[in-house]
Amino acid sequence: MDRIFLRDLRVEAVIGIWEWEQRIRQTVRIDLEMATDARAAAATDSVESTLNYRDVAKRVQNFVANSRFHLVESLAESVAHLIVDEFNVSWIRVSLAKPGAIRGAREVGIVIERNAGDYAG
Repeated sequence: MDRIFLRDLRVEAVIGIWEWEQRIRQTVRIDLEMATDARAAAATDSVESTLNYRDVAKRVQNFVANSRFHLVESLAESVAHLIVDEFNVSWIRVSLAKPGAIRGAREVGIVIERNAGDYAG
């Protein structure tokens, strides 16, 4: 299985369990790994033959910037579902971090892995 990855995508989001967090925007950091078959893209050297990471990044940025969540778990799940559905990805790993959420820690977050079957039906 080939994987296209996107590292350290930073987006301003409304996220947090506290009332004050729902009134501000905080940076979340997102890493994505997405299953693909890169053979056609390698053979044609054409972006039309691959999973376009620019399109994925723009869609995720737009979605996250225009959403509201309490938990990083919920946001990560929603990002995974969005990519699987809209980009026909069979497997995805989403790492989502919230920098500075806990004093003394650089960041907190979650890593989830999903496949298309998780969202079927």
